[in-house]
Formats: sequence, structure tokens, C-alpha cells
Amino acid sequence: MDWQTLGSTPFLPPLYWRAALKRKITGSALPEQGLRCRVSVNPKAVAAYRKVCGFADSPILPATYPHILAFGLQMQLLTAKTFPFPLLGLIHLSNRIRIHRPLGGINEMFIGVHAQNLQPHAKGATFDVVTTAEDSLGVLWEAESRMLCRGVKLEGAAADDTQPAPAQVTELTRWTAPTDIGRRYARVSGDYNPIHLSALTAKGFGFPQAIAHGLWNKARTLAALGEHLPTANIEIEVVFKKPVRLPSEVILHTSAAGSRGELCLKGSGDIEHMTGKWRPIG
Repeated sequence: MDWQTLGSTPFLPPLYWRAALKRKITGSALPEQGLRCRVSVNPKAVAAYRKVCGFADSPILPATYPHILAFGLQMQLLTAKTFPFPLLGLIHLSNRIRIHRPLGGINEMFIGVHAQNLQPHAKGATFDVVTTAEDSLGVLWEAESRMLCRGVKLEGAAADDTQPAPAQVTELTRWTAPTDIGRRYARVSGDYNPIHLSALTAKGFGFPQAIAHGLWNKARTLAALGEHLPTANIEIEVVFKKPVRLPSEVILHTSAAGSRGELCLKGSGDIEHMTGKWRPIG
């Protein structure tokens, strides 16, 4: 992997233009380049994120927060001329984070992002956006977001990635995903994908209503789990199934508190929006 270190986090507006203008698949190989940058943690921005995602105040950062610090780097990576797939239209299939040490007392981190693991899929091709956060002691947190690009033709058979449904889970809580949550989450995350902002902008991409960001669903779920999970040495993986249309009520089913367990986020008519599990790393 060839790494480029940036002096500051990328300025987002030109990257949105780049994303809007690129609509075609231009290749079938991922670039061998990653981006790195030192980022500082802004307490006001963290407080705004907590409010939108339902996290209680704490000296420890929300488990999903490094994704927010990495968003500009991810945008720059995925809108680069060398990146073969258009960013608009990518589908976020799953997300796994690993927290190696508690995310407390952190003023800055070194964030790295790269793409890897291009695989054939029944509807196109998938790849992973890998993000790592390091401090002076080494790797603190890492994540993989699996993305699907429709219409890519790759040699080989598609892997079967169906997950068994969580078994021993009971209702923990429920909440409403309000009409404006896509816009509110966009303001704290930087992710202004049109499918999340309004029914009008979502219709252009084939959705009858705006849908909630997958990472808001995951963050809101982890906020609801709170003390249910360990703060470190934990891997939390979720699979995004049917989108949460805005507005709608969702119900979180989980197994008992502990070092490992399962979760399922359901909507009306028992529709599965997200399934997941947590366990110790390694």
C-alpha cells in the first residue's frame, strides 16, 4: 500500500462536486493508495454528534465517532480520479468496528483510510473501505465498511454472505427515526448523500422516501445499548438489510448484556433493518 499523508483534513465542498459529476464505472481494480492525516477531536462537534445519535455524556468518545473524523479522507479516497466506481449509488452493506482500547481522554488521532478486498457479488462487486485510528500507543480503533457497486463485472463466483438471524434476542427499547434525521445527521457527519435528505432528493435515486443513514442506525443502536457492552476489546459488526424509511418507528431486540451478544433492529411488520453481533476481538 502506497500512503499519502495530508497536512489537514480535506475541504468537503469540492469533493461533493466531484461525487456529483462522476456517474460512470471507469475500471475494475482498486487503487493501491491510502490516505493518512492527523485529526483533532473538537468537543463541541462531539457534543452535537452525541445529541443527534442519542449518546449520553461521557469522557469516552462514542464507539462510532472515529468514522466522523475519517469522513473527509474517505470522501477524498472515493472521489479520486483513480477510483473506478462512482460514489453516488454505492450501497453500504455492512460495517464492523473494533475498539482495541477505551476511546477516552483523546485530543487527536492519526487516521488512515484505504480500499481493499474487491470481490464479485450477485449484483456487481463489493469492496471494503478500511479505516484505522491510532494514537501515540498504536492502533486504537479500526473499521471496515463493505460497499456494493452495482453493474461491475468481475471474474469468479459471488460469495454467499447470508447471515443467520439472531436467535436469543428480546426487545430492549424502541424509538422513532424522525423525518429530518437524515439532514440532522448530515450536519454532524458531513455525509450529505441525497437519499438521506428529503423525499424529493431520494426519489431521484429510486427511493419513495428519504432513508436513514446506516451509520446513524448503528450509532443510535449503540447509544441505546449504553452500558450493555464493554468499552474496549470489542468487535461490533452489523449488516444493513432493508432501509429505514423516514419517518418510522424501529424496535431494538438484543441478547443480554455481556462480552458477546446479538442484536436486531426491526420495523413494522417484523421487517429486519439491521442485524448484528458483538464479541471480544480475536
